[in-house]
Amino acid sequence: MSQPRLPAFDAAHATPDQKALLDDILSGPRGNLNGPFVSWIHSPEFGQLAQKLGAYCRYETGLPLRLSELAILVTAQQWQSQAEWYIHLPIAIDAGLSADVAEQIRQGQTPVFALEDERVIWSFATELGRRKRVTDATYARALELFGIKVVVNLIGLLGYYALVAMTLNVFGMRAEGQASLPFPEPPPV
Repeated sequence: MSQPRLPAFDAAHATPDQKALLDDILSGPRGNLNGPFVSWIHSPEFGQLAQKLGAYCRYETGLPLRLSELAILVTAQQWQSQAEWYIHLPIAIDAGLSADVAEQIRQGQTPVFALEDERVIWSFATELGRRKRVTDATYARALELFGIKVVVNLIGLLGYYALVAMTLNVFGMRAEGQASLPFPEPPPV
């Protein structure tokens, strides 16, 4: 992107709704504005709803962090979201996801999984992203492993992180400290 698409945000001139959103994000489990939040501050009503949904999807799905982060990485790869991948890769690896599996996902390959729960999350997220549906076999296995509430939450997590990826991509946003890109940028149109 040749020029920033977001107007500069100056907290000193924030509206009361923007200040409330800023306070909620900074005092919540994230504690920073890394990610889509700087864009959402320009629509604080939307930002409040989105960040609350995001906190639930990230921390309360019922999935272990390793599996939530795996789902996020699959979404980041599908959307080629530079910042989303950059932010979530170290979290996924710290949570126990294999760096080799993560690299296979980044490259768009079918990963070699040692753990069945990871294979099911990858299959679910990949099928939903590519086919816009999940096969009966994948759905049944996810239901068996995780239960209906967690499957509903997984769908929400995938949708939320697609929203994050779209936001980051439209505004050409990068993560704090990001010096390299995990995906090639498409040529300008």
